[in-house]
Amino acid sequence: MTVEVHMFACLNDNYGFLVHDPESGLTATIDTPEVAPINAALKAKGWTLTHIFNTHHHFDHAGGNEALKEQWSCQVVGAANDAARIPGIDVQVSDSERFQFGASTVAVLEVPGHTSGHIAFHFVDDGIAFVGDTLFALGCGRLFEGSPQQMWQSLGKLMALPDETIIYCAHEYTAANAAFALSVEPDNERLQQRAQEITSLRARNTPTVPTSIALEKATNPFLRPDSPDLQKTLGMSGDDLVAVFAETRRRKDSF
Repeated sequence: MTVEVHMFACLNDNYGFLVHDPESGLTATIDTPEVAPINAALKAKGWTLTHIFNTHHHFDHAGGNEALKEQWSCQVVGAANDAARIPGIDVQVSDSERFQFGASTVAVLEVPGHTSGHIAFHFVDDGIAFVGDTLFALGCGRLFEGSPQQMWQSLGKLMALPDETIIYCAHEYTAANAAFALSVEPDNERLQQRAQEITSLRARNTPTVPTSIALEKATNPFLRPDSPDLQKTLGMSGDDLVAVFAETRRRKDSF
C-alpha cells in the first residue's frame, strides 16, 4: 500500500479518515463529519489537508466542507450528478472515472440508494475503498432517496471488488447490525463467530471498522439474499434477490 490511512472518531458514531500519500505529501479527508477532530488528526500526524473527498451530501459527511476549505484552501471532490448539494465542490467525478492521488489511482463508483448521488472511492492499487453509508460492517444504508433495485445494484458493484479489498465505512453500527443479522440468518456459523468477536471488541471500545469484502459476503445479510437460511427466515424461498433484499432492509428499518 502506498497511502497511509488514519482513522478517528467523530460526532456520536461517525468515523473520520485521513488518506496520506507520503511521496507527494497530499492528504485527503474522506468526508467532513466534524471539523475539530479532523484538524486535531491533521495536527497529530503533521499533515497538510489538500483534498476533501465527499461520498454524499448528508450533513455528517459534508457539513465541514466550507470551514475546512476556507482554512486549508483544499480541493473538494464530489459527485457530478449531485454537485448542487456538495458544499464548495471544485472537481466533479462520475462513475468509472479514475484520477491520480499522488502515486495512487482512485476509481469512482456511483452507488446510489442511501442518496441519489452517493459515490465510493476505490484506491485500486492500495486495495482499499471508502464507501460512506452505502455498505456497513454487517449492514447497508437506509434507502432515503433510492429504490431497493438501485441499492442492490450498488452493493453488487462493491461485491465485485476483489475479496481482499479493505472497506472503510463511515459509522460504528456493527453491534446493532450483528443482532439484526443473527435474527434473519441464525444458522450462519461464521456470523455467529463474528458476532462474538464484535461483542468483545466493543466491550473494549475497539472499532469494528474496517472490514473486508470477503467478510461481508460471508456474514452481511444485505449481501446474502441468495442464502437459503435467510430466505427461509423471511418466508421467501426461491424469491427474486431484489425482493429478498428489499424485505431484509424493510425488517431492519423496524428492528
